Formats: sequence, structure tokens, C-alpha cells
Amino acid sequence: MRRIVYKELLRWKEKNERKPLIVYGARQVGKTWLLKEFGANEYRNVAYLNFDSTPEAKNLFADYDTARLIRAFSALTGVSIQAGETLVILDEIQEVPAALTALKYFCEEASEYHIAAAGSLLGIEIHSGSGFPVGKVDEIDMYPLSFEEFLMALEKDVLVQQLKEYRWDQLQAVMRVYTEALRQYYYVGGMPEVVKEYVANQDLAATRKIQKQILADYRRDFSKHIPADLLPKVRLVWDSLGVQLAKENKKFIYGALKKGARAKDFEDAIEWLSNAGLVHKVNRVSKVEKPLKFYEDSSAFKLYCLDLGLLGAMVDVPAKDVLVKNDAFTEYKGAFTEQYVFQEMLVHGLHPYYYSRENSTLEIDFVFQKDRLYMVEVKAEENLRSKSLKTLHEADVKAVALRLSMADYRVQEWLTNVPLSFAGEWVEQCE
Repeated sequence: MRRIVYKELLRWKEKNERKPLIVYGARQVGKTWLLKEFGANEYRNVAYLNFDSTPEAKNLFADYDTARLIRAFSALTGVSIQAGETLVILDEIQEVPAALTALKYFCEEASEYHIAAAGSLLGIEIHSGSGFPVGKVDEIDMYPLSFEEFLMALEKDVLVQQLKEYRWDQLQAVMRVYTEALRQYYYVGGMPEVVKEYVANQDLAATRKIQKQILADYRRDFSKHIPADLLPKVRLVWDSLGVQLAKENKKFIYGALKKGARAKDFEDAIEWLSNAGLVHKVNRVSKVEKPLKFYEDSSAFKLYCLDLGLLGAMVDVPAKDVLVKNDAFTEYKGAFTEQYVFQEMLVHGLHPYYYSRENSTLEIDFVFQKDRLYMVEVKAEENLRSKSLKTLHEADVKAVALRLSMADYRVQEWLTNVPLSFAGEWVEQCE
């Protein structure tokens, strides 16, 4: 299974000022597999140490003598650790907070060793205060598979290559193939274990069963990591994701959790889920102008799930609604299409905002900033009306206007329409 983030690991390996690495990500997004694959391909050998399944490892950190720790890692793994030739993988590092602290000393005193840590955000965030090696580690974020990675898992490399040639106006004849693959991605999502099962057997029932198991694992994690007084609130927020995104106006509404609910009652629950990487918060901006951060309004936001397929499993979307029906992309008020576009942005390093105008129906689904400003309207169909984009364009807003829809690629005078299947590639190449 090929992952785009592999290129970042290669860059880390070759850095002159390389620090110990922490790979962040929610549980089961493939962090351990990726590091093992990277080590097997790029190093002479790999010393893999799992702090959750190796009790002896939990008592290693009476002090932070890096030479002694390397000897201990070698003894526990049975691997001779050589600087620059061995990748040391410290897995489930959140189980031993002192191991996180030790990364600081490897950075300062033994940077010749290539050390990569992985662990659940559920635990790492808990220990991100005292003892965390701030400024002494390199960091990489990892997410579920993108649509491009899903195509590669399906061995549809030709489709990926065609996208990367950027001659999108010549792909109308094969749009049906992209759309069919996107339907599958809507149902399967990007969790590696789910994708692996689907690719191997094309068994929809087995695919959904694994999605349900992952969701059940997350709920067990809630009970393990969350204080008893916070647990019911976290579950309420988590269980409301589908309802929140199915609304016409996808702004998060506290009243949808329970009658009379207020922000102060649930802010800590949302923060916990966000820190764990299970939800992503997209704040509103009150103006589409550089720098967007100046106009951020954190009191109004949308909340997205970590994975499209898991969202479908949470609300029990039938396979036929996604894979067969002609209106698959418009079901549930476009909730899945907006979730999909958000994930494509996230995996390419963007964390967008959304824009809305007070006391008005005017809203832009996503706004983000690179060298230029971009306004993105998401259409879960071939509907080419873009009233909000047009209004802001006529108001002389200095931003590139983009519409993502099921229509063919076309460049208009003030607006570019990009097929949904091309969303990630378009985001990656924009300036």
C-alpha cells in the first residue's frame, strides 16, 4: 500500500539537522505499518520496540543516558543498532511519557541515531505538557488514505498519472471511470485495514464490519482515556457528527446535542476529540481577505469526521445508496461530498476555513490561503449555479474562485469548475 507521506519520511532521513521524529495520527491510520515499511526499504535493519507489549521497556528511563538507552533498545529488540544504518522505531510511545522526554536528549546528545516514534494521539496529547520535547523533534501528520492513494491501492495507476499530467479538459471520455472509483471511495473511505479488505475481496459486508470494529475500538478508547465526568459529553458530540453534517447549514449547533446545550458545556469534549485526531474543526472567517487568521471566528465552526468511510458506517448508509443510486453524491444534503473535499485538503497540508455573512444565506464552503486566496464551493451534483461565489466576485474580493462538482473541467472568465475526482490534485498544484 503506497502512501504519499512516504516522501516526507525520505526527506526526514536526508536532513542535515535531523531530529527524532514523531508521526502523529489517529489510531489505525497506518503509522506503525508505514514506519516498518520505510525502515525495511531505506535502512540496513530496523529495531522495533513496542512500549505497550514490552513491559521491560517501561522501566528503561530512570535516567536519560542515551548510550545506555541504545544498548537497552538493542538488547530488547535483538538488533545491533548502528548510527545512520538502523531505524529505531518506538511504537505506542504514549504508554511511557518518559520515552517522549528522552527524545529531547537524543536530539541534543545523539542525533546520529535515526529514531522515529509513533503512537496514538489519544495518549500523546495527554502528555504534551510537562516533559514533552518541544522544539527537539521533527513531526509528520498522517491521515487516512486520500482518493489518490485509494486509486493506487486499486492498482489504477494510469488514472493517477492522467491526473498528474493536468490535461484535465481531455479526460471527459473517461470521467465515468473516475466517478465509479469515487463512489467506491465514498463507501470504503481511507482507513488502511478497511481498504486492504475491500481491495482483496470486494466484500461490502466485510468492509462495513471492519469499519464498525474500528468505531467500536474508538469508543473503548474513550472509556480508557477520558475522565468519567467528560465521557458522556464526548460520546454525545461523536454520535452527533452525522446529524450535524446532514444539515443544510453545516455549522455546528450545540442544541442538536441536547435541548438547551451551550458552548461552555461541550467545548472540552470537542477539544478532546480534536486532540485525538478523531474530528477536525473548521472555523469561520468573517471576511475573505489576507491574512485569513485575522478574521477567524472560533465560536462558529463546522466539525468533520476523520474518515469518510467511518462517517458512513456511523450513520449506517446502505451500500446501494453510494454505489448504485444515480444521486449517490447528493444524498444526505451533500454531507459526504463536503467531508471528502475536506479530507483531500487536509492530506495536502491545508486546514481551511469557511466563510459566511451574518444574517445572510451567503456562505462559501471552504476558504484557504497559500500565496493567493482561494474560495471553494462544493456541489454534490452537476448544478453549476454558484450564487455565493458570484456575489463575492462582483464585490471585488481578491480570491481565486473554484467550484468542485460532478460537471466536467472548464475554465470560465472568473471561475474554474473542477470535477470532484480531481479535488486533491487541484489543491496540491495551486499556488
